[in-house]
Amino acid sequence: MIKTYLFLAGAIICEVCGTMLLPVCQNFTKPIPTFFLAVFYLSAFYLLTFVVNKLPIAIVYGVWSGLGIFTIAILGYIFFKQTLSWQAILGLFLIIVGVVLVNSFSSKAI
Repeated sequence: MIKTYLFLAGAIICEVCGTMLLPVCQNFTKPIPTFFLAVFYLSAFYLLTFVVNKLPIAIVYGVWSGLGIFTIAILGYIFFKQTLSWQAILGLFLIIVGVVLVNSFSSKAI
């Protein structure tokens, strides 16, 4: 099970790296960042294929997208000087709470 969560973490990291390259690609006119963007996104989806075989897809997608959004918002603030309102920070906090709740109760049948 630890291996599954490591694959999920790897998929999240790859997706975040690819997303962070979107502004750098400048509408896919820069070949090197565009190449790495494609590699990161393909790697993210490849790693997700292993995770969805072990965990319910709803849980996988919720964790993947939630933690991805949280990480991208924080990195956008750090690297691209994008501002975050208090409402956005509250929303990011609620995403983390939601991810924790989903993982805490994911073993119980719906």
